[in-house]
Amino acid sequence: MEVTIMLYDGITALDAIGPYEVFAATQQCNVKFVAKKKGIIKLDSKMGYLHADYSFSEITSADILVVPGCSPPNYKDPMNDEGTLNWIRKMHNTSKWTTSVCNGSLILGAAGLLNDVEATSHWGSFDILQSLGAIPTEERVVRQGKIVTAAGISSGIDMALQLVAWEFGEDLSRGVQLILEYDPQPPFDTGSIKKAPAPLIENIKMLLQELSEKEPNM
Repeated sequence: MEVTIMLYDGITALDAIGPYEVFAATQQCNVKFVAKKKGIIKLDSKMGYLHADYSFSEITSADILVVPGCSPPNYKDPMNDEGTLNWIRKMHNTSKWTTSVCNGSLILGAAGLLNDVEATSHWGSFDILQSLGAIPTEERVVRQGKIVTAAGISSGIDMALQLVAWEFGEDLSRGVQLILEYDPQPPFDTGSIKKAPAPLIENIKMLLQELSEKEPNM
C-alpha cells in the first residue's frame, strides 16, 4: 500500500513520525515523505529536521495521504499556498484515504475538503476549523467517508493503527501496537480539555493565542 506523508517547514515531528512508525511496522506499506520541494524540512521546535525524499511533482497519487499538523502559526504557510492546496486536491481525487493529524485538518479545510464534514483537530484550533466549513468534534479519530482526521499530536498513532485495522485486519493492527509497545500510561490525566483543570486550560489557551498571532518564521 502506498502511503504519502506531506511535509512542510514548521511541521511537528510526531504528527508525521507517529503514523510513519505504524505504517512502516506493517511491512506492507511503502511510505514516502513528500514536500513542495524535496530536501531538508525544518521542525516547529527548531531543534531538528525531517527530509522529504520526493517533491509534489514526483508523487501524484497514493492510497493513503497523511497531512500532519504543526504549532501555530506555521499552518498559515501551507494554508495560503495554492500550489500545496492544489496538490492535496489532486491527491484526494484518487486516494483511498485522505487523512490529517492535529492542525493538518486546517490545511485540508483550506483546500476545501471539509465543507460540512465532521472533523477534528487540536482543541485549540476548533474555531479556525469551523471557519473553514468543517463541523468540529471532540472525538480522537473521526471518519467521514474516506476522510479521516485525528485530534492532537499523539492521536496520529491511534489514527494510523485504525487505518491498518481497516486495511489489513485487526490482528495486524494489534500486532503493530505490540511491536511499538504503544501502551500509554501518562503520569498525569490532563491530556484532554475534558480532564484538565480549568486554570491549566486557560493558561494554555493564552499561550496558543500568543503563538497564533505571530508571523510564521520558519
